[in-house]
Amino acid sequence: MPRRSKTPILTWSADTQLVAITLTLQPQADFQAPTHYATELHSWFLNQIRRIDPDLSAYLHDGQAEKAFSLSSLSGDTTSQERTLHFRRDRSYQWSIAALSESVCQGLQQWLTYPPEVMQLRSGNLTIQSWDISLPATTYETVWNTAIAQPKSEQSCLTFVTPTSFRKRSNHLPLPMPENVFHSYLRRWNHFASIAVDQAEFLDWINECVVILRHEIRSQKTQAGKQGSVTGFIGSVQFGLAPKAKSNPHYVQLFHALIACAPYFGTGHKVTFGLGQTQQGWFTGVALPRIDASAIVPPQNAAIALLQSSASNKDEVDREQADSISESGDQQSKLRSQSEQAAQAEQVGVKRDRQSSPRVGERSELTTNEAVRNQRQSELKTFFLSRKKRQGGERAEKAAELWAAILVGQEFGETLKEIAASLELPYETVKRYAGRAHQELERS
Repeated sequence: MPRRSKTPILTWSADTQLVAITLTLQPQADFQAPTHYATELHSWFLNQIRRIDPDLSAYLHDGQAEKAFSLSSLSGDTTSQERTLHFRRDRSYQWSIAALSESVCQGLQQWLTYPPEVMQLRSGNLTIQSWDISLPATTYETVWNTAIAQPKSEQSCLTFVTPTSFRKRSNHLPLPMPENVFHSYLRRWNHFASIAVDQAEFLDWINECVVILRHEIRSQKTQAGKQGSVTGFIGSVQFGLAPKAKSNPHYVQLFHALIACAPYFGTGHKVTFGLGQTQQGWFTGVALPRIDASAIVPPQNAAIALLQSSASNKDEVDREQADSISESGDQQSKLRSQSEQAAQAEQVGVKRDRQSSPRVGERSELTTNEAVRNQRQSELKTFFLSRKKRQGGERAEKAAELWAAILVGQEFGETLKEIAASLELPYETVKRYAGRAHQELERS
């Protein structure tokens, strides 16, 4: 039975919007868990919240575009064998929960008024030995004001404790590109903070002014769910600001505010399943995997990978309807012919690695030829650009690229929900853009 008290065992003010707590746990017996056991932690937490506030639990499960919490995996002494992890009864483990909104902070406070004594997972039970506030209770306004009040350092370090990755066109990007890192923070900031910022302009500033001064990272594969493994990176990165960054002090302030929020937010995707756990500072306890000399990427190949991954992942697009211009019947025929060729090529494409996540619709093997897909997307982008009244602007190019990515995803069997997840855009936004893109094709 849960302990009962008149006040929560941990307290913070009613206006708190950000806080993180850490539980120290000890297994009641040795047990084994699958490598995707983070799903058990996720389910246990939501069930705990459901008991005290069913509406809040439903909201946390599927009620918003950005999740209002992040969860760590169990940290401590574990051993792995094949696809299982071994937890020992003579060891202690830590597990952290971060709340990112006022409603979730209040929900945690209510939960801690009647805290459970045991964490009951499918794989095994753990006794809860202690509860601690691991990241101080604060508000977004306080973070913002602190960022402007403190002397501005020209550099900031972040340590990525658990595998960190970003979704990019249905693939995983295991690199700490500044645009992707700060895009993941900005999405949460704009969703939960009252100080909203224009995403496209800020990410342009990030690309122009934020650089990586040094890093020490390694790739690491992990299983974040039942659908397959994810390749991420762990280690430390030192970000710096170029001299021209000072010309926009507002964005400099936001840069430092987002750095401060990173440990609460987590970085990248699947932060509610233990990925992307982030700390401020350089190597605050993260253990890097041993280097396999045979797996070292030649410098020239690494440089190429970085350049290829620097394509824009913004969701700001041109919202103006493109003016219809006359197009020849030859162009229409050419596009339809290319679509038929792409469909034929997909039939004979090479089989994907069986570890990759299956598509919705019971497609257990991915047979998409990536070269054909990229070619088709390039053709559609060129077509949409030709339909734009203003073809030379960056916004028009980004809009054309996004429309092309959505249509290609549909052509290759992806649902709009999957496409929205891969582009890190709200479903309704992708649905609206898909409709515009189809209308433009029909006009041709």
